[in-house]
Amino acid sequence: MSRAASTKVLIADDEERIRSILAAVLGGEGYQVETACDGIEALERAMTFRPGILIVDLQMPRMDGIETIRHFKERFPQTVAIILTAHGSIQSAVQAIKEGAYDYLTKPFDNDQLLMVIRRAGELVSISSELERLRAKLEPREGLGAILGESDLMKDVRERIQKLAPTDATVLILGASGTGKELAARALHMESRRKGEPFVVLDCTTIPELLMESAFFGHEKGAFTDAHEQKIGAFEEADGGTVFLDEVGELPTGAQAKLLRVLQEKEFSRVGSSSAIRVDVRVVAATNKDLPSLVKEGQFREDLYYRLDVLTLRMPSLREHAADISLYARHFIEKYGSVFGKKIRTISPGALRLLEHHPWNGNVRELENAVQRSLLNVSGDVIEEADVKFLASSGDRPSAAWSPAIGLEPYIKTLAEQAEKRIILETLGRTGWNRTETAHQLRISRKTLFNKMQQYGLEEPRNN
Repeated sequence: MSRAASTKVLIADDEERIRSILAAVLGGEGYQVETACDGIEALERAMTFRPGILIVDLQMPRMDGIETIRHFKERFPQTVAIILTAHGSIQSAVQAIKEGAYDYLTKPFDNDQLLMVIRRAGELVSISSELERLRAKLEPREGLGAILGESDLMKDVRERIQKLAPTDATVLILGASGTGKELAARALHMESRRKGEPFVVLDCTTIPELLMESAFFGHEKGAFTDAHEQKIGAFEEADGGTVFLDEVGELPTGAQAKLLRVLQEKEFSRVGSSSAIRVDVRVVAATNKDLPSLVKEGQFREDLYYRLDVLTLRMPSLREHAADISLYARHFIEKYGSVFGKKIRTISPGALRLLEHHPWNGNVRELENAVQRSLLNVSGDVIEEADVKFLASSGDRPSAAWSPAIGLEPYIKTLAEQAEKRIILETLGRTGWNRTETAHQLRISRKTLFNKMQQYGLEEPRNN
């Protein structure tokens, strides 16, 4: 197949005669061609046609060429845009290039010059595609390859993903924090027919309730005070691909209703617009909550729960497959050794034994953070017990049994303080010791967090 035959060209021009001429010239050269009468129709056609090259008129009704390019760059960033106009001027050319146009031609156009520009643009498209292919080749830990573990439990997880991936049904991933729910969601996407399309992540714990609808569906310029320009939401951005709703159990009630509607109707409207937008999106959701209990308590909609709970995938806690701890530890040492400027040959049996006996309440994510911390401590080429000694203070030390001599209230206070310290430390580890994000996740003020860290002697690990 020639390069021309593999290149898709979309022509957007309000003059039917121009569209016909361009389609005939390019079609005669073997290009795959589709046409649109304006920018809005071009965006609609691009949803299914996925052009490599866009030829767009500068002056069109409803949406001009500059605005059309701007939208294409947001939604189809790999598309190479060429401006074609009868209103040639230096100012418009500069503006077109500034907005991302590859080249600029004026009407009446010369066929040879047009074909030369299209050929060059086609070469750029080909180079970009090759770079993407090479990038994918250099990143083997993707999809199922990222789901590590040789235990029977993790083998079952990979087999389950392979069974669920080919369907378009909604998948609910269950598991505690740090068990790899997002990795599993990405694997479901990469093993599906949608793998070449967008994978868009929405963390339901970090989006303010007032902005939730905009994050889901986007908004029009002027829809609310800070809406200075149009914004594409996650569902529109993921058209053709997958939306991953992380920690969906944290969604407020109002947002649950909005999500239910898009799952039922397969369409939505941007905030500030009454126009319906239809999308082809697969939804994968994850939660560390007991959703049936939240349903009983009235905190989660029952109808939404059943919409999400079509197919389920459970990610086991690290303690359930502790046999994989050694494999994970060595993987993270290899992954982060060069990042920390350390050439690590191995991990000592004593250090490995400490890792294997740690409770790992934060699961694989906590283990990953612990390995990074040990790399800061290590001075040689072997991680020793001393390099992971911090685990003794961060784990769940057994509390003294209660006795009448202790008293109930002091005992409960001690247990509460131990639990509080552990939760704060785990959250700091998950956020990379980002105080603002930690305070947000714990739903306390930064000042309170600093006071608690001082109280419990929690300090970010530093390079010795």
